[in-house]
Amino acid sequence: MPTTKNTLPDPLPSGRAALAAAEPPVALGPLDGRYQPVVAPLVDHLSEAALNRNRVHVEVEWFIHLAERSVLPGLAPLTGEQAAGLRRIVTDFDTDSVAELAEIEAVTVHDVKAVEYFIGRRLPGLGLEHLVPLVHFGCTSEDINNLAWALGVKDATTDVWLPEARALVAEVAALAGAAAGTPMLSRTHGQPATPTTLGKEMAVVAHRLGRQLARIERTEYLGKINGATGTYAAHYAAVPQADWTEVSRGFVEGLGLDWNPLTTQIESHDWQAELYADMARFNRILHNFCTDVWSYISIGYFQQVPVEGATGSSTMPHKVNPIRFENAEANLELSDALLDVLGATLVTSRWQRDLTDSSSQRNIGVAFGHSLLAVSNVRKGLSRLDVAEDVLAADLDANWEVLAEAIQMVMRAEAVAGVEGMDNPYERLKELTRGHRVDAARLQEFVAGLGLSAEAERRLSGLTPATYTGIAEDLVRYL
Repeated sequence: MPTTKNTLPDPLPSGRAALAAAEPPVALGPLDGRYQPVVAPLVDHLSEAALNRNRVHVEVEWFIHLAERSVLPGLAPLTGEQAAGLRRIVTDFDTDSVAELAEIEAVTVHDVKAVEYFIGRRLPGLGLEHLVPLVHFGCTSEDINNLAWALGVKDATTDVWLPEARALVAEVAALAGAAAGTPMLSRTHGQPATPTTLGKEMAVVAHRLGRQLARIERTEYLGKINGATGTYAAHYAAVPQADWTEVSRGFVEGLGLDWNPLTTQIESHDWQAELYADMARFNRILHNFCTDVWSYISIGYFQQVPVEGATGSSTMPHKVNPIRFENAEANLELSDALLDVLGATLVTSRWQRDLTDSSSQRNIGVAFGHSLLAVSNVRKGLSRLDVAEDVLAADLDANWEVLAEAIQMVMRAEAVAGVEGMDNPYERLKELTRGHRVDAARLQEFVAGLGLSAEAERRLSGLTPATYTGIAEDLVRYL
């Protein structure tokens, strides 16, 4: 019997073409589309346009640096207006500049050479046409690139990522302070355990995150400008009387970076790997925090404040989902995947240079973007949480067996002090509580029959799961 092949028509043949050709272009990735407002501040530091602006900045400052120090014979210092005009090439860098650079690069098929020509075009207008050969003097592309990337990464870290991360840590610390004395049942291995306070647990997270921020704040942003293989060969061939290492050091440090004296053609990028490892560790601690908060929400320790007009579920009207923390988890994982790859890739280079670092570094902004988005979501999620103290209290009151630890430890201390009848304290409490629910009355009856000293019995008789928190509240002050 013949069969008929059913083929579904393409419902959007023209629509697909329209999206691919849309103006302005439709974003392929979520950071440039759905989440663009959150990560927009990074564009000024880690986008391709920002990289080109920073390349122009480095080339211009190198030109000025050589001229102001008359490093080359016959090179006179610039006038104030000439120096200001050169710097305006950077400050006036805009979308038209980006387009012009793209046109030049289409011919040169080399991004840094395009920057050199871009600057050279502007020198006649400043009366500097005779100094066109000074642009990119003694430089290999990586002399410009490594400094441009270092400036972009430094500014993105210190001006964008760190302020948001610090604000998050401050908010977790504020929650720790507010809930410092709020008793909470611990759940080691997921099972009821010695009580703590909600604030102390939040303080642990704030402390861990803060340590990583301190490491990131100490980052060295290294840079070099020393020629094709790091030997200053062309520099000394052209101008042998100059102290090129000091010229190089002064220039790099003048940009606000740390000078690296020993490199191949590339700056070795070890500092980047160190920074990305610290950021990835911050992300992982934050990821752990997200999963814990999600779990606390699921058992009712936190209540989520509904957002007016928001939908929790498309079919279940009652739901308020912890989407901020779930979104953060995913973005932290994406960020760490990239940060880990960057850290592993950037510290390796075949012999004196290969191009794997060039392609890899173009994803730095993506790695930062996913982390920044996650931090933003966690902050939003925290702002919509209320502590459900009644749920915390009820959970503690349902788990009196957690006092077994306290009772057997008091028995041990009593035995050391010479009180009779304190044998096998752990085993006796294990028999009483393991696998059994024990209420206040049963525990107090057990304590009363132990033969403890009066003072020890008084302490244990007044102990409850809610008061068995040690000095948890006081520990929050170490933040």
